[in-house]
Amino acid sequence: MVGRPSRAHEARRTILDGAAEIFSRQGYRATSMNAIAAAVGLSKPTLYHYFRNKEEILVRLYEEVMADAISNATEVAGSLDEPLEVLRRLIAYRVSTTCERQSMYKVFFEEEEEVPPHLIETVIEQRRQYEAILRDQVVRHLDDLKHPPPVDPTLFVNVCLGAANWVYKWYSPGGGLSPEQMGQEIASYVLRPLAARRPPVEEAAGA
Repeated sequence: MVGRPSRAHEARRTILDGAAEIFSRQGYRATSMNAIAAAVGLSKPTLYHYFRNKEEILVRLYEEVMADAISNATEVAGSLDEPLEVLRRLIAYRVSTTCERQSMYKVFFEEEEEVPPHLIETVIEQRRQYEAILRDQVVRHLDDLKHPPPVDPTLFVNVCLGAANWVYKWYSPGGGLSPEQMGQEIASYVLRPLAARRPPVEEAAGA
């Protein structure tokens, strides 16, 4: 039986969510530890009990985003045999998660230059791992087709992630689609090129 999160865990979660919100509104550099403490209803000494400085908070936010992405991708890719379904679920999850945690993903995509050099190397490596999982699924799908469409796997993955990541800019929680519905819609749109079948050479020549 899994117990309830500890009070310390809950406090850190509150701080991270509150910091992501305020970083997303006014920027990392313009945000002080005092502002974070006020936003989450803690005294400054209590805040420092959980995090040494705002850099540590930013680092934790980046680590959380990448750990979640890789964990999800690894689990889905390892549990399904159909590569196109793996891609659909991964893209849908990326979109829905970005919508649900819009502030955190805005920080992730816009505050990269503030990340310490030693961490940014790790983030870049994790990003490559994540992209490699998607690219492998594209290659598997194309290899399974008798007449695959002319798709470059690396370019295709970059286009898919561009579409999925950009929703943090324009998604409105009060819109007509839920995060889950938005994820399914965007996944359906971007995966259409993989569903296209190139006709055999003899058919194309006789057309």
